Amino acid sequence: MAAECGNGNCDAWAARDPSGVLSPYKFNRRAVQSDDVSLRITHCGVCYADVAWTRNILNNSMYPLVPGHEIAGVVTEVGPDVKRIEVGDHVGVGTYVNSCQDCENCNSSLENYCSKGVFTFNGVDTDGTVTKGGYSTHIVVHERYCFKIPDGYPLEKAAPLLCAGITVYTPMMRHNMNQPGKSLGVIGLGGLGHMAVKFGKAFGLKVTVISTSETKRKEAIDLLGADNFMVSSDENQMESLKSSLHFIIDTASGDHPFDPYLSLLKVGGVMALLSFPSEIKVHPANLNLGGRSLSGSVTGGTKDTQEMINFCAANKIYPDIEMIKIDYINEALQRLVDRDVRFRFVIDIENSFK
Repeated sequence: MAAECGNGNCDAWAARDPSGVLSPYKFNRRAVQSDDVSLRITHCGVCYADVAWTRNILNNSMYPLVPGHEIAGVVTEVGPDVKRIEVGDHVGVGTYVNSCQDCENCNSSLENYCSKGVFTFNGVDTDGTVTKGGYSTHIVVHERYCFKIPDGYPLEKAAPLLCAGITVYTPMMRHNMNQPGKSLGVIGLGGLGHMAVKFGKAFGLKVTVISTSETKRKEAIDLLGADNFMVSSDENQMESLKSSLHFIIDTASGDHPFDPYLSLLKVGGVMALLSFPSEIKVHPANLNLGGRSLSGSVTGGTKDTQEMINFCAANKIYPDIEMIKIDYINEALQRLVDRDVRFRFVIDIENSFK
């Protein structure tokens, strides 16, 4: 939470209007409370959500708006009631910073589905203030929504795990996509898609990347280690893949048809949708006659998030990133819109505000 002012104890970059252009900004973070953790932000990943809200695409942006919900850093202060985290720990903060902490979802470690959840930026916290995100020098957050990053895991690589990583990991675990020898299709090869390939290979799956662009073939197979690559507009390639996949992770951000992809699933297969197309059109036969399922998912709860971070550290899974300074952020956001990034921008916060 943050006080609305043009000066204060926290340096940041903010958008002032729907142009989405960011520039330097100062504001006040709250003082550390009994259950709070304060961290010096070292790195922050750049997510398409940052574009959506800085440019008011969803018509609910509150300016000045400080984006960023893939946050990694070092703990500088903890409240007296904090038990899991100590000063000096490496930690991360993801897409939400509060929830009611008492509903069925919160009690099941599914805080991401809490009806009173508070987004890390452009959310309204319990005291009525508007949250400000990770394009800033520090953040104060309740211990519950702060995740330990194991020693030795690079903070710049940890940042994208807090949204891109957990968004992919959650449905893969929910639908048991961790069974060695089974087959996974990954639609789209951006920030989320490349993490789906990495998790799939770590789980021992046979991974096929499905893309609209032949230009992605080399990086899918040579860089990320996918087993197969298909161009979705090639009818012959798609026909050869029919009824062959146990699972599909759909990360395609724009509007796209669903029936051609559902037909790639085996009987009982599951397709998990992670993006927000304007509509979903499905012929019932593509679900019913194959016993297939189409499922949705968004980020992940606190238990899954910590589990995912630990899994990445144990299995040496690292996002592929392009490091930038904060003064390049406006160009980076436009490049993200233009799909010109391999595969996640990460802001070097600690060296951007010196």
